[in-house]
Amino acid sequence: MSDIRVRPALLSDDPALVRLERATWSTLHAVRPPREENEDFFGERFGPDTFLVAETDGRVAGFVGLVPPTPLASNAHVRQIQGLAVDTWARGRGVGLELVLAAVVEARRQGAVRVTLRVLGHNTPARRLYEAAGFTVEGVLPGEFLLDGVYVDDVCMGRRV
Repeated sequence: MSDIRVRPALLSDDPALVRLERATWSTLHAVRPPREENEDFFGERFGPDTFLVAETDGRVAGFVGLVPPTPLASNAHVRQIQGLAVDTWARGRGVGLELVLAAVVEARRQGAVRVTLRVLGHNTPARRLYEAAGFTVEGVLPGEFLLDGVYVDDVCMGRRV
C-alpha cells in the first residue's frame, strides 16, 4: 500500500478537484447535478480552507469538506462533513478512512466537540466507511430525495471528537 498524505487544500488544487468530483459523480452519493467542467471547485462559501486533500503516489487521490453546519453561535461547537470523494484508482487503499479521520482531527483542532454528516441511505459503502470512523446513525429523513425516479433516505450521522 502507498503512503497517504492528507493536507489542507490549496487554491491551486481547484482543477484537480473539479476533475475528481466530475469523475466520481453518481446518484449513489450526489443530490445535485454534476459540476460543469469549467466551473470552479472553490467558491465564496467553500474555499480551500474548508477542504482537506489526500495524496498518494504523488497524485490527488481524494478530498473531504469540513464546515460549520450553520453560522449560528449556538452550534459553533459542531463541524459537518460536506463532500467526500476518492478517485477510482485510489479506492481500496484506505484513502477515504484517512480523510474522514483527518477531518475529525481537524474539527477538534478548530475547537469542535462533534462532527456530523448526511449520507444517502442507499450508499452502503459510505455508511460502512463512516461507521468504521466512529460515526453512528442519529436520525433518518425517509424519502428526502428523489434520485433517478427513486425516493432515497437522508441518513444523519455523528460522533464526538
